[in-house]
Amino acid sequence: MIPRATYRIQFHRDFPFDAAIPLAGYLKSLGISHLYASPIGTARSGSTHGYDVVDPTRINPELGGEEGFRALAAALKAEGLGIILDIVPNHMAVGGADNVWWMDVLEHGPESDYARFFDIDWDRGKLLAPFLGAPYGEALRDGAIVLEADGSAVMAHGTHRFPIRAEDRAALSQETDLPSRYDGRTPEGAERLHALLERQHYRLAWWRTAADEINWRRFFDITELAGLRVEDEAVFEAVHALPLRLYREGLIDGVRVDHVDGLADPPAYCRRLRAALDEQREGPGYLVVEKILAAGEPLPTDWQTDGTSGYDFMNHVAGLLHDPAGEAPLTRYWHELSGRPTDFAEEEHAARIEILDRTFPGQLNAVAAAFHQVAQRDLASRDVTEGMIRRGLAAILVQFSAYRTYGGTSADDRLGRAAAAAKAAVPPSETAVIDQLVAWMQTPGAEDATRRFEQLSAPLAAKSVEDTAFYRYGRLLSRTDVGFDADRFALSPAEFAAEVAARAAAYPHAMLATATHDHKRGEDVRARLAVLSEMPDLWIETATRWGELSIAEGIDAGDCYQVLQTLVGACPFVLDDPEGFAERVVQWSQKALREAKLRSSWTLPDAAYEERVAGFIRAFLSGAELRRELTDFVARIGPAGAVNGIVQAVLRSTLPGVPDCYQGAELWDLSLVDPDNRRPVDYAARQAEASSDWRDGKVKQAAIAASLHATPADAGFEIVAASGPRANKVFAFRRGPLLVVVPIRCAEAVTEHLTINPAWWGETEVEGRRVADLLADKPYALIR
Repeated sequence: MIPRATYRIQFHRDFPFDAAIPLAGYLKSLGISHLYASPIGTARSGSTHGYDVVDPTRINPELGGEEGFRALAAALKAEGLGIILDIVPNHMAVGGADNVWWMDVLEHGPESDYARFFDIDWDRGKLLAPFLGAPYGEALRDGAIVLEADGSAVMAHGTHRFPIRAEDRAALSQETDLPSRYDGRTPEGAERLHALLERQHYRLAWWRTAADEINWRRFFDITELAGLRVEDEAVFEAVHALPLRLYREGLIDGVRVDHVDGLADPPAYCRRLRAALDEQREGPGYLVVEKILAAGEPLPTDWQTDGTSGYDFMNHVAGLLHDPAGEAPLTRYWHELSGRPTDFAEEEHAARIEILDRTFPGQLNAVAAAFHQVAQRDLASRDVTEGMIRRGLAAILVQFSAYRTYGGTSADDRLGRAAAAAKAAVPPSETAVIDQLVAWMQTPGAEDATRRFEQLSAPLAAKSVEDTAFYRYGRLLSRTDVGFDADRFALSPAEFAAEVAARAAAYPHAMLATATHDHKRGEDVRARLAVLSEMPDLWIETATRWGELSIAEGIDAGDCYQVLQTLVGACPFVLDDPEGFAERVVQWSQKALREAKLRSSWTLPDAAYEERVAGFIRAFLSGAELRRELTDFVARIGPAGAVNGIVQAVLRSTLPGVPDCYQGAELWDLSLVDPDNRRPVDYAARQAEASSDWRDGKVKQAAIAASLHATPADAGFEIVAASGPRANKVFAFRRGPLLVVVPIRCAEAVTEHLTINPAWWGETEVEGRRVADLLADKPYALIR
């Protein structure tokens, strides 16, 4: 049941289960053992990803339902393949009218059978329902809130349904012409409708009130995704009934847990899930978690998982491809051009302060109130005010360097280090409160408050780092992707090998990913941009000239520079549709600008600025001179980037762990952030015969297949030293009888045929073999 290799597929209405059935034989020929499926629980209609689940107990009928899933499993099994399933225990989609559990909570309030399912703080009053597109009074008067003709519910903006309490429905049934009597557009109707709404278990509110006043946990800051309390056994059983049944019946061989750090107690949850899997059938089911590890942070082995879903490997292998010599000039250029900090840590710290203040003030208040209750229970701390506690919590949170501390028990003491940094940053009068907070987190009696703190630190990290600072720090975009350590520009071969060995020792079956549905840039975009680290002077000269030649008035220099990197990194090898490519980059730029929150944002978009950036992109690609310069530059670095892409794929496929190939990425993956990385995949092209032109990507596909078929399962890992003048340009290792040799950081010697100039290697050798001979016809060697 442990996969040899997985292939991730994003199922949705336009690519249901039966669309994957014809791929079974192809996946087997590629060397895949398991299809790795996106979530299959019933999601919001039209969902393109499946993480907005509205009914986790039933397979999504838009994907083909139970019958369709069984047919897919049977087709895969006929080829000897299994399924790994992505599950979403942290949250559900709410709002709308399609989540029965949520509807019941709205109708019955804390007495609902499902009130315990959601992380709602009823002590703070009615459930806040911040789904209105305008302030409450305005929405009421404008007729945006409408009572249904039968009095069973109100509809907001024709989209969000809010049930009316049974006792109010009974009273309304005695009235006539309800839509007219409760029409908010008239003074009398507004008064009646408001009075009716005031009697409900929820309070309708403008969406912008959520940050300050929401009294239930969301997924990050997304109001239409409500947090679930899977720490409650009844909730755990309801949410996991479907995947556990599928596992018991042999239809799946394991699961990937989405956003494990969102849960109340990730270690306890993972152990509970492992036990539940073991109860269903014999043998170790595969269990990996989506977990972003901070620099130097280990995944605790007592969680009883098989490892992470692979962001850590993606970070490490990308670091290996970068030349450390490019760090200083690119850092200096970025700072001089943009005026932004040189160190990513400074950018992250500023983002943490901003996001905590703007996005999570209400959640911070709730954490402070919980710790204040703890303080009130002890005479020694009863005079510690809620304001003191709030300031102390904020000081710790903005100094954090990871998602969570797990109750202050993390092996590397990140809580202690954050507290020390916080004490150094606050006035002396505030340090005692910080010490007290740490003590409470590490001793019994403050479990609820600590849990609230942990469930704030995780989304704060995600929104500050991945969704803000990464979009502000443009030194080299190939080092700012999900799970990356942006402060670490490159890894030496020895450092990379140490990371591989440590992972293999603790988690020999951890997933190894280089592309995901969440990546900001496709794996081959990053591989191409890494080449710029080997030729920083040329790139700086080129970017400067393009900036001067471009029509970029009114555009920030840093934004312009990130656009130029994106154009270079994602440009197709053959730019036969410049207009289509321009629109893809425009789409990326809008998201990048809004996530950065410097000159536009999701809450207050600056349409005029976004259009100026879009016009710059379109003008760049429509002008003959600049477009020719772009394609000439891509032709110059493209072969080296392609070699990097092949090397990355070979390492993923041969190193210890379970390699995952994201849908379509067996050919060149020049995608950008979602939704671009979820575009339809041309599987006919992937199953067609290779041409003589490496630009079709078949060389990468062949490298993946050869690597997967050649690598012995569960073989050991042993680094092999190279010797000679280019020894530092080779990474070699053994997996049992298999010797793997790949070139690294060799852009200057890559030919237009994706080979390395033999003379460049000189007498460089691996195990007595000349590297020039080993890599004579392709940029990797697999030798038994």
